[in-house]
Amino acid sequence: MSKISIIVPTINEANNLPLLLSDLSTIDKDGEIIIVDCGSEDKTIDIANIYGAKVLISKERNRGLQLDIGARNSKGEWLIFLHADTRLTHDWFRKTNSFLKGNKNSIYYFKFKINNKKIIYRVLETLVNLRSKYFKQPYGDQGLIIHKSIYIRNNGFRKIPIMEDVDFFRRLNNKKDLQQLNLPIFTSSRKWERTNIFLQALKNWNFRRRWLKGESTKSIYSDYYK
Repeated sequence: MSKISIIVPTINEANNLPLLLSDLSTIDKDGEIIIVDCGSEDKTIDIANIYGAKVLISKERNRGLQLDIGARNSKGEWLIFLHADTRLTHDWFRKTNSFLKGNKNSIYYFKFKINNKKIIYRVLETLVNLRSKYFKQPYGDQGLIIHKSIYIRNNGFRKIPIMEDVDFFRRLNNKKDLQQLNLPIFTSSRKWERTNIFLQALKNWNFRRRWLKGESTKSIYSDYYK
């Protein structure tokens, strides 16, 4: 069994994937990288193959399904879920590895950072990190590090195309085991650059509200990706 399995869902991520895979190359033989693609029409799969990643195919454009396919087909003792447009520090593996020698019940996520120098993004980072730390509500773009046995015990990611991260964290059996690492993960600012960040935050809050009220993920997914 490998030490870790890094699972990355993709759809047309040829521009971002080489950067992330370069960051992940520091794991060398201590783990595996699994790309779960759902129909990319660019060079995503070719890039994954060049970097030696294991490529799995999802027949549906469904991130929850992609993440679960990666987890169920992984060989690692620990699972690390990442988005394709994230970046990590040069020493991320060395620092993370020290945590993985401890309690397997602990569930970790990274400190949220945005790869844009505008001051307004520092405000967003602060709010997200406060919410995550004190209300135990991190999201998928902050990464997730979880022992495979704990992932299975919590029934993993549900096969839903959106809100899969919110759903999973809400279902955790023991949220006191959820811990923020003092280690940043850098998220692309692309989704906020298309609109005002506070307007986007309001939209995201409304999508979560609709989901919590029981609206179908199919309907929310359709509106989110308009």
